[in-house]
Amino acid sequence: ASGAKTERFTQSSKVKKEIKEMKRMGFLMPALLTALCLAGCSIEEKSAETGADGTTVSGADGGGAAGSGEARRVQLNGSSTVGPIATRVAEMFENEFADVQVPVTVTGSSVGIKELIAGHVDIANASRPMKDSEKEKCTEAGIEPVELRVAIDGITVCVSKENDWVDAMTTAQLKQLWEPGSTVKTWKDLNPEWPDEEIKLYGPGDESGTFDYFTEVINGKEDQIRENYNSSENDNVLVTGIAEDKYALGFFGCSYYFTNSEKLKALSISVTDNPADAVAPTLETIKSYEYKPLSRPLFIYVNKAALKRTEVRDFVDFFLNAGQEAVPAANSVPLGDADLHASRDALKAALAE
Repeated sequence: ASGAKTERFTQSSKVKKEIKEMKRMGFLMPALLTALCLAGCSIEEKSAETGADGTTVSGADGGGAAGSGEARRVQLNGSSTVGPIATRVAEMFENEFADVQVPVTVTGSSVGIKELIAGHVDIANASRPMKDSEKEKCTEAGIEPVELRVAIDGITVCVSKENDWVDAMTTAQLKQLWEPGSTVKTWKDLNPEWPDEEIKLYGPGDESGTFDYFTEVINGKEDQIRENYNSSENDNVLVTGIAEDKYALGFFGCSYYFTNSEKLKALSISVTDNPADAVAPTLETIKSYEYKPLSRPLFIYVNKAALKRTEVRDFVDFFLNAGQEAVPAANSVPLGDADLHASRDALKAALAE
């Protein structure tokens, strides 16, 4: 969720190993045990500092979020759409590399990129491409971001399962509903055959990459949207709001629909004025980009200097290989072979320089 700042700290693995061995041999005296525990606590306390937005991060020595002499950590922050994938990859990675911690924070794509530029994290998760203005700030800060596609998403327009009058909408209707200054208040305003009931609207906040992408492809200009709707950076809040109101409508990444399909209905979308041409958001139509215009790639942006650290290099390589199993497990859409190979090649090129 937005603002959720969870950190996991464990006692030094070396300390725990020494304690376990001494216990086994029967030589561990109380005074020595106390000294070792205090040493472990000291290691833990030195590993954290507070970064922007209250995020707990490690020092930035060595071009990344964790410097030499500190716990081996790979810091990720950003998109709520990429978040569930990254979290699963992190869990898989930690199971194989027990000495590395991989905390994943969800704040929205824009905040994640800001944290990357500030040097507070090693990787920014993003559900949209980095903007030119953000790339310029990276250059000014001495950060070289490596762009890697990791999955595909289809922004899904959803209503409650109780909604029995709409199954499809056109992009023109979506624009009429969501554009700045929209006068649409009821379902009937969109279609005279629909109920004369107020539409309760739900969508992500303006720090979200989903917000940026949706407003650009539907309203024609990024960040331009009507003012009176319920916004949240927490997609689960949006899911609940829509599911519990028969007259509600909203949008978010497809994984949140697939996870909650028993209580939500996804609308098919038509790029023409004929709803009969509408395409439903499915794993197949999103992966093929047939679900237009709301299919899009998902990214991670890696601080190139951080790739000098073994743990960061290993994690990113894992993400693009064994970690790809996490994509369908998180109810997201895997990359096609061409896109996946392109990401692997981009990583190899960055490591070779």
